[in-house]
Amino acid sequence: MATSLAGTIKSGADLEACAREPIHIPGAIQPHGALLALDPATLAVMQAACGPGLGLFDAQAAIGRPVAEILPAPLRPLLAPIGAVTTPQYLGMARLPHSARGLHAIAHRAGDALILELEEGIEEEPTEFYHIYPALQAFLGALEAAGTIEELGTLAAREVRRITGFDRVLVYRFDPEWNGTVIAEDGNDRLPSYLGLRFPAGDIPAQARELYRLNRLRLIADADYVPVPILPAGHPATGAPLDLSQSVLRSVSPVHLEYMRNMGTGASMSISLLRDGALWGLISCHNRAPHRVPYHVRTACDFLGQILSLQLVAKERGALAERRIALRAVESQLLARMAAEEQFLDGLVAAPDDLLGLTHAAGAAVVSAGQCRTVGVTPSEDAIARITAWLDARPVEDLFATESLVGEMPGAEALKDSACGLVAISISQLHSSYVLWFRPELVRTVRWGGSPLKPGEVPEGARIHPRKSFEAWKETVRERSAPWDEAELDAAAQLRSAIVEIVLRRAEELAQLNEQLLRSNKELEAFSYSVSHDLRAPFRHIVGYSQLLRQNEADKISERGQRFIDTIIESAVSAGTLVDDLLSFSQMGRATLHPRRIDIGQLVAEVRAQLAPDMAGRAIEWRVGALPAIVADPTMLRLVFQNLLDNAIKFTRGRSPAVIEIGHRAGEGEAIFFVRDNGAGFDMAYVSKLFGVFQRLHRAEEFEGTGIGLANVKRIVEQRHGGRVWAEGAVDQGATLYFALPVGANG
Repeated sequence: MATSLAGTIKSGADLEACAREPIHIPGAIQPHGALLALDPATLAVMQAACGPGLGLFDAQAAIGRPVAEILPAPLRPLLAPIGAVTTPQYLGMARLPHSARGLHAIAHRAGDALILELEEGIEEEPTEFYHIYPALQAFLGALEAAGTIEELGTLAAREVRRITGFDRVLVYRFDPEWNGTVIAEDGNDRLPSYLGLRFPAGDIPAQARELYRLNRLRLIADADYVPVPILPAGHPATGAPLDLSQSVLRSVSPVHLEYMRNMGTGASMSISLLRDGALWGLISCHNRAPHRVPYHVRTACDFLGQILSLQLVAKERGALAERRIALRAVESQLLARMAAEEQFLDGLVAAPDDLLGLTHAAGAAVVSAGQCRTVGVTPSEDAIARITAWLDARPVEDLFATESLVGEMPGAEALKDSACGLVAISISQLHSSYVLWFRPELVRTVRWGGSPLKPGEVPEGARIHPRKSFEAWKETVRERSAPWDEAELDAAAQLRSAIVEIVLRRAEELAQLNEQLLRSNKELEAFSYSVSHDLRAPFRHIVGYSQLLRQNEADKISERGQRFIDTIIESAVSAGTLVDDLLSFSQMGRATLHPRRIDIGQLVAEVRAQLAPDMAGRAIEWRVGALPAIVADPTMLRLVFQNLLDNAIKFTRGRSPAVIEIGHRAGEGEAIFFVRDNGAGFDMAYVSKLFGVFQRLHRAEEFEGTGIGLANVKRIVEQRHGGRVWAEGAVDQGATLYFALPVGANG
């Protein structure tokens, strides 16, 4: 569009050359005024330029002279405040004798120079800004009633065209890639309509955008003007060219003037729209013929642009705030559901509409602890696993968002129907845990103001030429989803923060509970040890004195009394055994581990020999497989096999023959041992009780025991060696007890 400085460039090198063009130091001004660069200390002229039609002074002859000497007398009073000028300042207007036009004086600083510009006025132009202000009052009132950004733009375009007289006025908005779209337009049909067209970022290079940001208004009154050179070209002391970034008369790039002519415009004016100091867009004005706009009218347009900028920002922020409030309500509902679930991440997928509504996604997935839970339209679990693996390989990011996963992740072309757009939040620094939102490909048509792909013309390497065609050109955009907006990304980030806070809080609670549990276990172990140790002597005394009573006083005790004494001895022995087992159980949690390599085959043989008295008169068939050597604490592992074999011997009583099998098999990262028998077995409905302290699945009258042996096995294997235990069985069909130790522990 007519505010651009370069068209689409033929090559990357040409584009770089355009971006390097020194448009802020052109070394010339437009011909409808004069410029003087003054020494701030003496107000002597260091550099000068004067339009040929003004006849104010001879630029070459002015060098080195005090400014007051070379200016006509009516202009000299305007110089009074010039020494204190820092930022651009309007000094006033004066009329020369025998001229119906005045001269506007504007000053600013550029480096170590004071810049005085004298712009030729227009006949019957307003002489003060307040003459224009009443015309803006109706516009300011209408702005308050506008509901959308497009309505604001339309009002502004209409008002600017009314007070400036341009043929066409556009409001032009930049996207994040600096492409510009015409969102509003007002015209008189002398120039074609560009409403709704998009213009490529290359039309307004970065350095041009920076000039628009620094200097909010720029007028080119005639696209065919002949630039007036500044003399001398460089600073007298440094040789540096004069920086005209803040100048109202700055000459523009020849590329831009050609661009204007290619568009069929003889004059243009731009008004910058800023948001928080950054360029948001432009009000771009075009005229078929050359066209001058009076200085105070331009000032009114600048004022209008500032007001419009504030209104645009307010509308955007208001709409964003409303969306954020709505999404915060959705987030609150998700958090409430998460709080209600034992596994809090289950609360996310329990409310599919809320999870999808948080980012207006078509599908979502929660990946954690090796599980993948999905809602809506998503890729397959295998594809989601590939996406999370790709995310894991990237630099750590709390939030990742793209509307074109195809352009980011290799192999993502096949996923575009469900995952062309992706937002991912990482919810763990240690594990591959994510919440993912997906959007499908959205095929859409973009109307460009001329093909953005059309090459420029650079004949014989001379200089860059802009494109010549601005006819509407349609592009079909593929492999992109609908874009994620700021409110949606903020909502995803807020959810991540909430999840991380829940994880940290639960980790703290778990750590506190674990600390309390460890303390309670130590207290319980100490108590059990103390009680067990203190009870052993009384039970021995009961047994001993009962036996003495039976031996020494047998003739004085009736047969019934003898039975009572036998019951006392039997109960005391049983209680003593229980105390001994309880003492052993408490010691297992306190004893220091002394791991070393153990020959399990030899260990099993020694345990079988130790249990030989319990097998007297029994028909037992032993089936002992090949057992490997492992690393473990030998004393504790001996107790494991002693308990397991003793159980097998005990619960096969009544079987002839009793069959007891001891074997091993390799597991994934662990060594698995088992003891299998053909004895009484157990009901699998009660398997969870099998390894508990004092838990028995058979009556004491059937099988003796204290219910501590298998609890000891569980403690030794799981707590002391980091392994695991489990069992399988059926009533009257035998049982198999397993334990597994990590291979890492076994060297």
